[in-house]
Order: sequence, then C-alpha cells, then structure tokens
Amino acid sequence: MEKIRVSKLMSAQGLCSRREADAYIERGWVFVDGERVTELGTRIDPGQKISLHKVAQSRQQGRVTILLNKPIGYVSGQAEQGYRPAVSLINAASRCRGDRSPQRFSTSQLQGLAPAGRLDIDSQGLLVLTQDGRIAKRIIGSDSMIEKEYLVRVEGRLSASGLALLNHGLRLDGVPLKPAQVSWQNRDQLRFILREGKKRQIRRMCEGVGLEVTGLKRIRIGKLRLGDLPSGQWRYLRDDEAF
Repeated sequence: MEKIRVSKLMSAQGLCSRREADAYIERGWVFVDGERVTELGTRIDPGQKISLHKVAQSRQQGRVTILLNKPIGYVSGQAEQGYRPAVSLINAASRCRGDRSPQRFSTSQLQGLAPAGRLDIDSQGLLVLTQDGRIAKRIIGSDSMIEKEYLVRVEGRLSASGLALLNHGLRLDGVPLKPAQVSWQNRDQLRFILREGKKRQIRRMCEGVGLEVTGLKRIRIGKLRLGDLPSGQWRYLRDDEAF
C-alpha cells in the first residue's frame, strides 16, 4: 500500500487543515502510533493511528465559529474597491442578544477568522466565519456534500424546460454543474439548494435561462438555518450544533 504524507492524512481524517498539520508537526504536537513526528514530509501507511498533543487539542477547542447575517454591501473576504469585509461587522455590540452560547467575545477571536465560502457583495444572509480549518474544509472542501439553501427573487419568464435546466443540465465555464434542487417559492421567488459554490453561480445560472436576479438570500448551510438572526448581527456556533 502506498504511503501518504502525514499532513494530507490529518486533513483527510478531519483532524485539522493541511496548513495546521504542518504547523503542529513543526511544534512536535503530532504522533503516529505514539511516536512523535518531526519531519514535514513524513509518509505513513493510511491505517496508522495519528494523534495530537493535548496543547494542539486545547488550541482547537478554543477556536470559534461565528454565524453572521451578512447585509448587502459587504464583501465576504478581504476588503476591496472601498467595500468593507464582513468580518468588520463582528464586535461585542453587534452580537445577537438571543445568542445562547456561554462564549465571551474577545477581539483575539478576530485573528484568523475567515469566511467558509463566499456570499457576493449584492447578496445577503447566512455567512460562516471560522478559526477552525476542520469546519472550513467540511463546508467548502472539494469533496463537501453540505447543502446551501437560498431564496432568490427573479424577473423574467421561466419555462418548464428552463426550470428543468436549473435543476440539472447547465454548464459554467464549460464545466457541468452538479444537480441542484430548484423550485418556485412564490410567484417571483425561487428556492435553490446547491452542493457547490462557484463564483456568482446562482446569478449566472439564472442568466442562462433568461432570468435576472433582483435579490438573493442564503438561509441555510447544512443543518444550520439563518432563522431570526437580525441583519448585521452574529452569534457563536454552539457545542451542540454541527453542519
């Protein structure tokens, strides 16, 4: 059986991201079958047991994940063209009063807090920001099967064949899209459920069948719903929640 890099296996097993794995190996916090690993390029058999030092485990447990109701006008990631990033909304005052997590807010939680997936500047709704590479991989990893659900307000006429194409058959940049679940929510609003997230995917899908998107709101990622979280406010992911 071909041996695999320890860092790659750690990522595949959901222990951490590959970047985190390399950092843990450099610090001597990774063990294979009880033996400390010290070389970044170390390869092992897939069946060998990987474990983390308690310091690494403690660090992971201290990492936060935040659910934000992103308003229109904010970019998901780095600031661009004069627009503020969504992370700039995270502060003590904007925390939702209904947040039931016992976690206390600290500005140190903003360090390394990054969006797990994009939500366009002219879109709103649920955005996940996390310090935990495992959660980011679960949501946006190449093999992720987590559903994302959207309510999309549209203008234009949509035929039965056009609706069928939205569900399966469209291509973006020459690549076939994965099957989606698209249905009418009401007379001018569609419900999209996707398992991928290409740049401006829904808007481009709608353009492909002659529709113009006039409003887009993400209401669910995996098992977690936006619910009644107010626009521009956030809450912590609780210990009893998972995607």
